[in-house]
Parts: sequence; C-alpha cells; structure tokens
Amino acid sequence: MSTLLDITLLQGGLVQQFIEWIINNGGLYLLLFVVFAETGLFVGFFLPGDSLLFAAGIYISDLAAEFFGLHYSVIIVLVIIASVLGNLVGYWFGRKTGPLLYERKESFLFRKKHLVRATDFYHDYGKATIFLAKFLPIIRTFAPIVAGIVKMDRKTFVFYNILGSICWVASMMLGGHFLQSWVLSEFGFSLKDHIEAITIGIILVTTLPVLYKLFFGKKKVVTNQTITNEPKP
Repeated sequence: MSTLLDITLLQGGLVQQFIEWIINNGGLYLLLFVVFAETGLFVGFFLPGDSLLFAAGIYISDLAAEFFGLHYSVIIVLVIIASVLGNLVGYWFGRKTGPLLYERKESFLFRKKHLVRATDFYHDYGKATIFLAKFLPIIRTFAPIVAGIVKMDRKTFVFYNILGSICWVASMMLGGHFLQSWVLSEFGFSLKDHIEAITIGIILVTTLPVLYKLFFGKKKVVTNQTITNEPKP
C-alpha cells in the first residue's frame, strides 16, 4: 500500500536505500511479513504494499538468489501465500470481534473511518470486494475484517481471497520484473536507479483516489443492522 510511509521514504532518495535494506536484512522474509500484515491486520494499513511489490519484482532475481537460488516464481508463490494467509487472519478477526469493533476506541494504529469506508465498499460491490480490494490501499487491509464481521460465506471468501491474491501479487511483481528486463534490454539502463520515480507513479495511481474518497467522500452512518447483513450480490 502506498501511504505516508512511501512519501516519507521519498525524501532524499531513501526508497532506494529502503529496498536495498530489505534485500540485505531479511529480504524475502521481511517482504512476506509486510504483505501478510497489510492484507489482514488493521495495524498494517500504513505499510507499503503496491510500491514494495513492484520494487520487489524489479529486484526479484536478487531475492531469489538470497533464497537458496530458486527460480523467481517460487518467490511469487510465497508472497501469494502470505497475502492469502493475511486475509484469512483478517476474516477470522472480524468474525471474532463482530460489530463491537466499530465501537473500539481510536488510536494511532486504528481509525474507524477506514473500517467504515471498507464497509461502504463491501455494500457497494458485494462478494467481489475481496477481489477488488487487493488493488486498493487501506481498503485492502480492512475488507477481510468487514467480510468476517458480516459473516461472509467462508468458501466464497476463500475463493475470492485466493483469486485476488494471485492477480494482485503476480501483476505487481511480474510487472516490475518484465519492465525491468525490457528497459534494460531496449534502453540499456536499470530501473533500480529510478525507484523513487516509479514509487511516485504508483502512489499517484493507487493512493490519491482512495485518499480522496476517504477524506472527501460522502460519509455514511453505519449501524449494527447495516454491518450484520450480507449486501446484495
């Protein structure tokens, strides 16, 4: 997810250092943790998902080399699994907490408005929310929690969770990998030297529309009845 963390990292070219730090300090394991936390733990909404996955695609050969030298497809599969598991944890958490989560006191790591927006999105798009939310910062974190709260059918949730995780992770990481290969072949330079510009582009494409919706969209009043009934398909 491209958020304030991404913008902060852009100061002074820190994105380049941040990506290299990930590769040299835990590499794949840290990447898996970020994806897991951002896709299911409400405290992970501020983590960089889209931009980190795309950058990881650019560096995927390095990540694969660090992980027993296996093919980069193994890295993608592991990240997909982390995304699926993250959503499952979020779904379980939502089912356990129920509507009481809407009454939770706000803190730095929990903002009720994010949960409300995810609920609105769920009622607008129904079961497909779990798939669509993978491509939307903030919504991606809270959608599985909302699905658990409204007690979405488990099999349906798992189906859209797996499908969404495959499409999201594969598109981001393969996009970074093949774009890096094409640019290096056609123009003779590496995208690794332009991570900051790429991250800015991802922030503009993925984050600004969501932030506009969060801060300027018409707010809805969410009641216990609203959140405990399934939306129309």
